[in-house]
Amino acid sequence: MKLLDALKWRYAVKRMNGAKIPSEKLNNILEAIRFAPSSFGLTPYQVLVIEDEETRKKLTPHFYNQPQVVESSALVIFAAKTTINEATVAEYMQEIADQRGVPVDALKDFAGYINGALAHQSDEQKAIWASKQTYIALGFGLVAAASEEVDATPMEGFDPAAVDAELGLAAHGLHATVAMTLGFRDAANDYLSAAKKVRFTAEKLFIKK
Repeated sequence: MKLLDALKWRYAVKRMNGAKIPSEKLNNILEAIRFAPSSFGLTPYQVLVIEDEETRKKLTPHFYNQPQVVESSALVIFAAKTTINEATVAEYMQEIADQRGVPVDALKDFAGYINGALAHQSDEQKAIWASKQTYIALGFGLVAAASEEVDATPMEGFDPAAVDAELGLAAHGLHATVAMTLGFRDAANDYLSAAKKVRFTAEKLFIKK
């Protein structure tokens, strides 16, 4: 499916049929998320992929009982790191050194640049910044899912503190910020399945100078 056709096909599915996503399709979606850009390339978040049905059932009340959480094949939760400091940067520098085969000392200037930028931000500002990065990854996941003809529903409608507690995220220095369900639409029970996609026209949306 061509990209624009895939984007016209997708919508925020409200009911899913419980069918499992083929592993190859799921892996392709997750790889797209992995390759999403982030500021400095730091990737200040982790991604939980919850396929276990019992875990999704436990989480459903924290998502205000939206049915697609348990009807999906997987619930993907994007969780921002709650501590972003020089150790975070050092871990990233080591990753660059390992993957590119360069001495970590050669990255001192880059590390200093990132640390300098972070030093001017409060903990609250860093939390907001990390949260914004998760939305970029979410966007890549939504587009990748559409290209694989897998339905995806982006979800902000949940209780982050309750999700954190249910999954023990605080112990791992993480905080849930946004999520999406992955699966296949239940067209017979989803009132939006046959609805025309509504978007502002290009003339109303874009301002060209």
